[in-house]
Amino acid sequence: MNTTATALIAEDEPLLAQALQRELSALWPDLRVLATANDGLSAVQLALQHHPDVLFFDIRMPGQSGLEAAAELAEEWPETQAFPLLVFVTAYDQYAIAAFEAQAVDYVLKPVRADRLAQTVARLQKTLHLRHHAPNTSDKMDPVLQQLRALLSAPPEAAKPEAPLQMIQASVGNQLRMIPVADVMQLEAADKYVRVFSRDGSEVLLRTPLKELMQRLDPQVFWQIHRGCVVRATAIESVTRDESGRLSLRLKGRSEKMSVSRLYAHVFKAM
Repeated sequence: MNTTATALIAEDEPLLAQALQRELSALWPDLRVLATANDGLSAVQLALQHHPDVLFFDIRMPGQSGLEAAAELAEEWPETQAFPLLVFVTAYDQYAIAAFEAQAVDYVLKPVRADRLAQTVARLQKTLHLRHHAPNTSDKMDPVLQQLRALLSAPPEAAKPEAPLQMIQASVGNQLRMIPVADVMQLEAADKYVRVFSRDGSEVLLRTPLKELMQRLDPQVFWQIHRGCVVRATAIESVTRDESGRLSLRLKGRSEKMSVSRLYAHVFKAM
């Protein structure tokens, strides 16, 4: 089955990008590769410019990984348009492959093999055909975002379960400050740090990555609303939806609005 579709390739090795495009041209003549990118930032910008049906993202790229680029793209993607189908390109990595398979996200290995890529093409064509006959846009987009969300929240390879975090230790000058997790209202990624906002209005900086902290926080208590922001659910005062369908919220005692990424808007599904 030939399905007219468009694609974007993000691969930092030009020869591999050319090989992938060559194989795709042979297996799927009707596919239009709109652009190629050699880093995550360019991939996001080009995808927002061209709105392709399919993304072939190298899992390891300069600046941003394929997963990080896909997450940023999901936050910027138009609400009224189905999110692109994802195919991750990776060197042989048993953990990464197991993660992709667990979430039904397709992948191709480097160097690209025509027989394996043919399977991917068949899946993409079938899914796009079903999408074109789906009754509404939100249903089209949701499975892909579910897969991406699950990949982003997956624990690191061989990570051992740890007890829930009860106390956060933060260096403040030459002192070590102990912050009870029960007092934490918000965590926000900022460059190489995480800003931790407490109930009393104070703020400290941590060097621990936000994703690592999230592995030890109760997801029923702390809700991720953006790839770089987590809030205490009980601290949310109000949530509003604008005319375009995007959500924003306010925390108790705070006047500023905080955007809710479409990647994490499912936690407000009752709205």
